[in-house]
Amino acid sequence: MMSEAEETGIATADERGWTPIGIPEKTLELGVRVASLAAPPPRLTVSEWADGRRILPETSPAPGQWRTSHAEYTRRAMDVVSAGVKRLVLKWASQLGKSEVLLNILGYFIDHDPAPCMMVQPTKEKAQHFSKRRLAPMLRDSPALRTKVRESKSRDSGNTITLKEFAGGFLVLVGSNAPSDLASWPVRVLVLDELDRFEKSAGKEGDPLELAEKRLSRFWNRVEIIVSSPSAKGESRIQEAYEQSTQEVWCVPCPSCGCYQPYEWDRLDFETESMACVACGAMHDEFEWHAGDCAGEWIAREESETIGLGDLDSMACPDLRWHDLIKEWREAVHSGSLERLQVQINTRRCELWEGPGEEIEPALFDTRRHYYDCDVPAGVLLLTAGVDVQGDRLELEIRGWGYRYENWGIHYATIPGDPHMQSTWDALDQELLRAWQRSDGRKMPIWCTCVDSGFATTEVYAFCKPRLARRVFATKGMGSPGLPIVGKGRRAGKNANILLVPIGTNTAKDTVASRLAIEQEGAGYCHFPKETALSDGESPRGYDEVYFAGLTAERRVPHRIQGRTIHQWEQKKHRPNEAFDLAVLNLVALELVNPDWDAWQAQMGTGETRGRGDAETRRPSRWRSRGVEV
Repeated sequence: MMSEAEETGIATADERGWTPIGIPEKTLELGVRVASLAAPPPRLTVSEWADGRRILPETSPAPGQWRTSHAEYTRRAMDVVSAGVKRLVLKWASQLGKSEVLLNILGYFIDHDPAPCMMVQPTKEKAQHFSKRRLAPMLRDSPALRTKVRESKSRDSGNTITLKEFAGGFLVLVGSNAPSDLASWPVRVLVLDELDRFEKSAGKEGDPLELAEKRLSRFWNRVEIIVSSPSAKGESRIQEAYEQSTQEVWCVPCPSCGCYQPYEWDRLDFETESMACVACGAMHDEFEWHAGDCAGEWIAREESETIGLGDLDSMACPDLRWHDLIKEWREAVHSGSLERLQVQINTRRCELWEGPGEEIEPALFDTRRHYYDCDVPAGVLLLTAGVDVQGDRLELEIRGWGYRYENWGIHYATIPGDPHMQSTWDALDQELLRAWQRSDGRKMPIWCTCVDSGFATTEVYAFCKPRLARRVFATKGMGSPGLPIVGKGRRAGKNANILLVPIGTNTAKDTVASRLAIEQEGAGYCHFPKETALSDGESPRGYDEVYFAGLTAERRVPHRIQGRTIHQWEQKKHRPNEAFDLAVLNLVALELVNPDWDAWQAQMGTGETRGRGDAETRRPSRWRSRGVEV
């Protein structure tokens, strides 16, 4: 029987090397190769991208290839982003790799899934710092990113410190205090870093968080990433966001019984530097607990479309030794500094800081009053003064400060007179020049004085300017929440010839109130004199019922402003508050001195003084000023 080819004289497709669909095999192979080259890259998760393409710089604690397995708790924080989650909240302590996670996410969107991106930092300066110190090294050292974004050049509008353009998108870095930047960029990816440190308002534009979130509205596949350690109770925005999420907690198995549980500071034994299991009670050190990190899981407590990974204590970081964390905590507690203690609570333990109560109760002071056997008790190392200016008088308080902020009320006085008259200020100067005798016979001068310039400003400036060498400062209260107790000194007055010290009033009052609530003598404890009343009923030192009524004349009141709860101090009706204001001014004076308590205690213990008639106490060699140079 003849074949088809023999009958027709034409070769079949198989005989001619063709495929069943009539395409030559060589042509088909070439087509497959071309198609493979043009095909999109395989879909990666963020952690897979980082493990394969992210290089850590030499300045990193572990330079070289990124390894997600080194800090296994970071894996889910990255991979939910590539899985399509719309909103991610990270409430973590400091130094747990938050910044590295954010850099990995940004690198992923630059290299693997290009998109318009925005990162918001608390301030424009911090945004620039992040770009230069964190982002630039990643772009430089990771080959996958090196060719995607050119080196920053000021003349290149497409690639500056705060703007990085790449094929398919861009990354802009802005500060929460720059409303024009927040409102200028429609983006698909929004990263909000250190949310609780954001400005309360972006100028006149309102809440910076809301301004930034509006940039996402045009994108169906948008993703918002919110990151921060917490701040004060009732004021923390990251806490609010976390409570609206799945509220997942990182848990690891007990080396003894396998029960999954989080790292918790309250279960850490300081002496053995080990943590107890919540189930079996077995004690294990950090290395034994961290051995189970590879099997760790994020366990959700709520159902929500927003993924929230939070309450992550610094103990969870494999690079932080528990011994060092315990040492930091003890130093903060023993320092008597509430600021240092709050830093530990917020940034190490990832807990909300609970400040003073809503109101200070006068009854708190009954146990704090006792008789002094001299002008200045033995524990006092230096004296400060605060001056409040009223329409018909000056109010003056002198406080003594001991080791780690333990303090004593020394003298409270009213200087009658019009503050526009020179004689009133002359009387004040005589009080400030007075040397006070300590129990060991030493004469102690006032080391620093703060005068409120809110009233009779010109006269306050005229008094303080020639006395700057005596550390007599004009001050100005600033009412915005979150400001530091002592701001950066600036020039004021006619011809800018006077140094003015700004005060973060709310922060300072929080600190004063917290110390007034301390019940155990020692660091931060407040003492007050208890003296026999004079014939007219007045206290010889001025610490009478009127004084304590003034010290408790304000209360801390919550206000809802632009969707946020802000606590502010408000004066009670018909209650003069000069005593509370003077406590703040004395605190500011001490902050300006910024004493090294060990150096002061060692110096005062030697009995050395200057050989002068006023017996001015010698300044310790390690004395440091805070924010103001004199």
